[in-house]
Amino acid sequence: MPVDATLPYDNQNIFAKILRGEIPNRTVYEDEWALAFHDINPQAPVHILVIPKGAYVSWDDFSADASEAEIAGFIRAVGHVAREEGLVAPGYRLLANTGIHSHQEVPHLHVHLFGGKALGPMLMR
Repeated sequence: MPVDATLPYDNQNIFAKILRGEIPNRTVYEDEWALAFHDINPQAPVHILVIPKGAYVSWDDFSADASEAEIAGFIRAVGHVAREEGLVAPGYRLLANTGIHSHQEVPHLHVHLFGGKALGPMLMR
């Protein structure tokens, strides 16, 4: 069910539980600012989710309220994962859904990193 990204952060969401170690994941990368792990329902040969460790519902929330260090750390983590997965030269796609119209499903900011094959154009209907 799509998430209303204007609602307050829900600390019972699945990514909050993953960050607390209550739900296992297949970690790709972790530092003080971010956690990256394989998506349980991959949409490409490489499909990794990168989430900030702070309690942010969406990109809007994060960009308005996160510290400069959190923002820089999160963005660096996304780049680090793309490099470590060997995706830079062939290319990759980043996707961050925000709110109902984008079909955001988890009320915790996350970036999907897709790669491992030619992804083709994004189709808008």
